[in-house]
Order: sequence, then C-alpha cells, then structure tokens
Amino acid sequence: MSGATVVNHPLVQHKLTIMRDKGTSTQGFRRLLREISLLLCYEVTRDLPVVNQTIETPICEMQSPTLAGKKLVFASVLRAGNGLLEGMLDLVPSARVAHVGLYRDPETLTPVEYYFKAPEDLDERLVIVVDPMLATANSAIAAVDKLKERGATNLSFLCLLAAPEGVAKFNEAHPDVPIYTASIDQKLNDHGYIVPGLGDAGDRMYGTK
Repeated sequence: MSGATVVNHPLVQHKLTIMRDKGTSTQGFRRLLREISLLLCYEVTRDLPVVNQTIETPICEMQSPTLAGKKLVFASVLRAGNGLLEGMLDLVPSARVAHVGLYRDPETLTPVEYYFKAPEDLDERLVIVVDPMLATANSAIAAVDKLKERGATNLSFLCLLAAPEGVAKFNEAHPDVPIYTASIDQKLNDHGYIVPGLGDAGDRMYGTK
C-alpha cells in the first residue's frame, strides 16, 4: 500500500502470528512486543546517515563508519507505545525519549491529550513516533501534529499493525512522514478496531480490560 513500508522479515511475521493468538499470555505478549520492536527498529533506522572516523583495531588503524548527527528521538504514544519503546531502546540505548499522552474517546474515537514531554531540539533530530496500532489514525495524527508544533521536521511513524483506512488518513494528514509496520490488515470494524488484528495492544500488554 502506498505510503507504508511493510517489514515482512520471517522472524517479524512469526512473532506477530504468536501475538495475534488470543491464547498468548500477558507475559508472552509483552516479551514478543519487545522482541519485534527491536527487529522493526532495524528497518526504520536503515538509512541513518553515517560518517567515517579513525579508530585503532588490535591489528591496525582504519576508517570505520559511525552514526552522524544528533541522537534519535523515540516518541512513545502512551500507554501502549511504551511496549515498542523498550525494545527500540535495547537497540539504540542513547536515543532521547519523548512521551505523548493520548487516549481515544470511546464514543467519538477522537484523541484526547493528557501529557506531553519531549527534548527541546526536535528540529535537529530524527523523531520516530511509536504506537502499536494505526487504526483510525486519529491518535497518530494528533501525536505528529503536536511534535511538529514543537519543531520536529524529520519524522517517521512505526507501528505493529495498520488498517488501510488508517494508512490512507495518516498519509493525507502527514504525507511527509513515512510509515513502517509489520502488517496492513483487512479493515476497521464498527468499533474502530483492526480486523483481524490482535485486540487492544495496551490491554494485552498490561493485562487490563
């Protein structure tokens, strides 16, 4: 689907299948989400700029690549975004972290903001917004809106699952922000859940209803 990159690595798809199974425990779901986020992070950071620096190996001196520019920002859309955040920080422990607190009104399905905290120099960093689900896209759009208001100009959006409706709506609102996901599912149901999906990621991760 235009505007979204699907990470179809066999390990990603295998772990996603186990996560979809309603019989997977809270502990298992949380562990798999952390593992799969690390794999997805490889893809979303594939084109990071590098520069060569001189180092000394045990054998000789050489020019070797290292990351260029300021450190990344991972922007977690609370609360479920933290499940992706943990695995990504395992891979990039020096990354800065932003938190965007949003919840979806059950009647209108529109996002309600309750918290925002981010580094000040967002305009100088790549900001990767993380949220397991891109369903209606209302929360994702609101999060990116807020980050852009604070100066972010270089953003990507990373999710576990997406619905075609969400991808289309997000692309319309933020065509400059690429989407990375493990799967684009069939559709949204009448309650705004992704079908076939995996249920509410936050509830499954934290064992709540």
